[in-house]
Amino acid sequence: MRASDRAYAILLDEIQSGVLAPGAVLAEVEQSTRLGVSRTPLREALSRLTTDGLAVQQSPRVTVVSDVDTSDIRELFELRRALEETAARLAAERGDASAFAELARAFGQATLTHGDDLDAYYSLIAQFDAQLDAAVVNDYLTSALRNVRTHLVRVRRLARDNPDRLAASVAEHRLIASAIAARDADLAAHATHVHLHNALSSILTALDSPTGGSPAASPSTQGAA
Repeated sequence: MRASDRAYAILLDEIQSGVLAPGAVLAEVEQSTRLGVSRTPLREALSRLTTDGLAVQQSPRVTVVSDVDTSDIRELFELRRALEETAARLAAERGDASAFAELARAFGQATLTHGDDLDAYYSLIAQFDAQLDAAVVNDYLTSALRNVRTHLVRVRRLARDNPDRLAASVAEHRLIASAIAARDADLAAHATHVHLHNALSSILTALDSPTGGSPAASPSTQGAA
């Protein structure tokens, strides 16, 4: 792995996990020393983060982690809705019906009682996303979806753990997968719309609560959206 790719991967993970909070200064000298890379590959990594919208260059020599507020979240979900509803429609038309039927069965059997169950659920969501990307057969669309998912990791971390929302998310994903397997493009798109509406409402409600948006929020929120 190139030094710039390694630096980017580490900084990306730290921004998504909240180790590097919004507003944190990404000083070249400090970060290059900490990450064990020279300043040239670090600049490349910072440039990629800026392009991704995860960092902002405040001046020629000062780069900081970008902020995330409710306006950003609403805008992100506007884009997510357009992309994911389209992807669901295309998957219903082009995807492997048996693969989505199997995913629907897996969501139907998913439980969220223990920590291991949550890990398995996250893995199932990743499988669903990968199958969706493969089904649409559109590199431009999947590239845009990957960018949105990069930002979603930060957004989900801001929301509090909500067992009821997690359980609802499982059922919503099952319906989407079932609709795709049944080649019902309208239902797949509508179920995706409902899922995203509920996910956004849950996140905004959590942020409005007294303890919402805490950096210490449980990682189990990753499955809530």
